[in-house]
Formats: sequence, structure tokens, C-alpha cells
Amino acid sequence: MIEILSPPQIDRARATGALVATILRTLKERATVGTNLLDIDRWAKEMILQGGAESCYVDYAPSFGRGPFGHYICTAVNDAVLHGLPHDYSLRDGDLLTLDLAVLKNGVAADSAISFIVGEARPAQSVELIEATERALAAGIAAAGPQARIGDIAHAIETVLTEAGYPINTEFGGHGIGSTMHQDPHVPNTGRPGRGYALRPGLLLALEPWVMADTDELAIDEDGWTLRSSTGCRTAHSEHTIAITDDGAEILTLPL
Repeated sequence: MIEILSPPQIDRARATGALVATILRTLKERATVGTNLLDIDRWAKEMILQGGAESCYVDYAPSFGRGPFGHYICTAVNDAVLHGLPHDYSLRDGDLLTLDLAVLKNGVAADSAISFIVGEARPAQSVELIEATERALAAGIAAAGPQARIGDIAHAIETVLTEAGYPINTEFGGHGIGSTMHQDPHVPNTGRPGRGYALRPGLLLALEPWVMADTDELAIDEDGWTLRSSTGCRTAHSEHTIAITDDGAEILTLPL
């Protein structure tokens, strides 16, 4: 299903996106050396409920996971990159942590992910991975607009990641979003310009470039959810929810 939102729905999406952004910013500030991933999940739950929203994850049970997910946020550390199931792990200095959060509020969902380094140590490879996904996300957003196609966004993301020297996995990418978290159209991180679905004002998309340092192959954890690099290399993931407007694209998942 491809859903085109009305102006009142877009207004509600702004509020949902701001809540997601605020929660992620707060969790980033709280995530220090020694913080347990289960505490991050608990804090996320508390802030989601305080914000009058509901989790898109806790009851999520897609075909590719061993569901339901049962937690409120995805926490991926170092070689983990997607669908990181919170577990009993205390963060260490220099860990690369990705937080991925989606909530539903007033009938509209928003989805965002951030990657950052915990503590004082700043491994060069981790910094480069994070910055590449952030540049790719910015390029994808810049390519979006009412005259664009999905392939334009995908190609812009691919160009940045390829120039940075990273292989690109094509199994998972961005997606439409609206009254539910995952909708059509699929937004891959590779593509050909001028191809694919034509964007329209009112369409919401979650764009999410992610990379693994030296492989495009994933391995699934014993938990049935967490996806890791097959070689054990580090990974990074950046994501925003955007709204297609008459003038271009508006980022919804920014803090107020």
C-alpha cells in the first residue's frame, strides 16, 4: 500500500517525528560507558508512553524476524547493524552504537536511526562509517521532491556510499511510512535515476542508508532478530522520515 497523507495528517506526522527525534537525542546523551542496553530499552519505553505514543516494535512480528520483537527500540553495537534486539550488555568505551526507533502517535508513525560512538575513544573506522551514512542520507533527502522518482533517491545514496568505498547490501532499505510503520514503496540504497515510483506531495518516506565496513553479507544472531556483518566488521546506520512537499522534502524526525 502506498499512502498519501492529507495536510492535517502531515501536521500530526511532524509531532510524531519530533517525539522520535527528542527520544533519540535524550538516549544518546544517556548512553555512556557502562550503560546497559536493557536500560536504554526501558528509558525508551518510558519516554514513548510519556509522549502519548505507542511503540511500533514491541508487537512487531514480520516474516524475517523471530517475533514478536518484544522491545521498544533497536540497539545495535559494533558489528550489529539492523534490528538489534536489546540484551544484557554494558557499553564500553569506543563502542559504535546504533539506535533505531519508530513510534505511532495520533495515527501517524515516524522512524529514525542514529549511530554514534560511546565514550572518549573514537576509532577512525567508526567515525568514517557514521559520516558516510550521514552524507548518504543527506544526499537522498536532497534528491527527493515532487518531480523525483525512487530511483533518484536510491542513486544519490548509492553514489555517496560507493565513493566512500563501502559495499552495499540490497536486502534491506528504506520504505514508505504513514498510518503504519512499513509501507510501499521500498526505497533501496542502490538504484538508477529516473526509475521507480514517482513521488507525490503527501508521501512519507523513511530513508535509511546503512553500511558494513568490508562486506555486503549479513549474518543473523541466535536471537532471531539482530543482523550483523558476516565478517565481524563494524557497521553504521542513519535514518530520517521525510515528507514530500510541493517544494522538495521536509525532514520530520528533527527535535523541536
